[in-house]
Amino acid sequence: MDTALKMYRQFGIEEDVVQFGDRICDSLKDRFAQLDRIAEMNQLKVIRAMQDCHVQESCLYGSTGYGYNDLGREVLEAVYAKVFHTDDALVRPQITCGTHALHLALASNLKPGDTLLSISGKPYDTLEEVIGIRPSRGSLAEYGVSYKQVDLKNDGSFDLPAIEKAIDEHVRMIAIQRSKGYQVRPTLSVSAIGEAIAFVKKIRPDLIVMVDNCYGEFVETLEPSDVGADMTVGSLIKNPGGGLAPIGGYIAGTHECIENAACYLTSPGLGKEVGATLSVMRNFYQGLFLAPSVVSAALKGAIFAANVFETLGFDAVPGAAESRHDIIQAVTLGSADAVIAFCKGIQAAAPVDSFVSAEPSDMPGYDSKVIMAAGTFVSGSSIELSADAPIREPYAVYFQGGLTFFHAKLGILMALQNLKNYGIVDRII
Repeated sequence: MDTALKMYRQFGIEEDVVQFGDRICDSLKDRFAQLDRIAEMNQLKVIRAMQDCHVQESCLYGSTGYGYNDLGREVLEAVYAKVFHTDDALVRPQITCGTHALHLALASNLKPGDTLLSISGKPYDTLEEVIGIRPSRGSLAEYGVSYKQVDLKNDGSFDLPAIEKAIDEHVRMIAIQRSKGYQVRPTLSVSAIGEAIAFVKKIRPDLIVMVDNCYGEFVETLEPSDVGADMTVGSLIKNPGGGLAPIGGYIAGTHECIENAACYLTSPGLGKEVGATLSVMRNFYQGLFLAPSVVSAALKGAIFAANVFETLGFDAVPGAAESRHDIIQAVTLGSADAVIAFCKGIQAAAPVDSFVSAEPSDMPGYDSKVIMAAGTFVSGSSIELSADAPIREPYAVYFQGGLTFFHAKLGILMALQNLKNYGIVDRII
């Protein structure tokens, strides 16, 4: 028995599972080399932006109080604007999460009487209360903003005729969600997003297009802002934080959209001029620097997972051979027991809280019980190895993250072993 096999056995992973995983890895060498090339291009882009913006040691120190004249904050926002090729950016620890960043982008650029039109179908669960699809205190609906949506076609593409029909004089903003959320549908490529943006801008050039970019940063060499998005929005405890950012979110976009968001986040008249960064700046900068490599590792884990479970007969979205446009891997397992077993395996592979048993529970912002497995260094960080799922049909689990591929591989093998232990997978091919 070789050394690696002995070490996997210490985690309770049986020999046939380890050998099956190794065969899958061997088949993915060319695919992984392609991901390395994308990571290289994105790494060069980030370094070039940091150099052009003259990042210096004093940028790493942060500020207190009002945060006036915070050089690190100002330079970091210039770096984000350069990386995303936008006029400006808002990158703040005061933005608590991705949902907050999205609410900030929406609420600051929509006024009573405006309509928000989603052209990628139903938004992620937590946005339903932000928008007012599910009634909630402080929703956009309470402030007189209407909402409507156009679903994607069955093949996951934009329904352009329906979009054109839905754009009336009240529509002020178009929302596009790049990732799938808790839906088993394809993630939208930057190219497809660009075509949709060009289509709506031809109908109404004044429309604001906001793209929810969560889980998509650095997966491709282009971002939605490169293809016409007025605002590109995301969370720093996902891809761009590189696993080091302890909190925060970003909006990259036009001068007007960013100024509106800044005034909504802080106060009219203050805007971007205030907002102490305390001690997070080093992590924000270094996390962004590491992000291309970390995202590449997460993508390798997702592709490995797709190949493992598709080979065993489960439905995977994206499929094993499909192109990747975010870090999330959906696997339809078919039962609540299978979803729970999978997530328990991911939790058991964690460096933090590995002894904790993941269990379904009620979560704020969700309309069904959700199981979340994440033993992470940053609480809830989705760029670290994690898996979650609503306990509802079709009983799909959503796997993402992994600061290193080897941790992602361990997590997937632990999840597979758990499914085998529970009798859900009875034979390893």
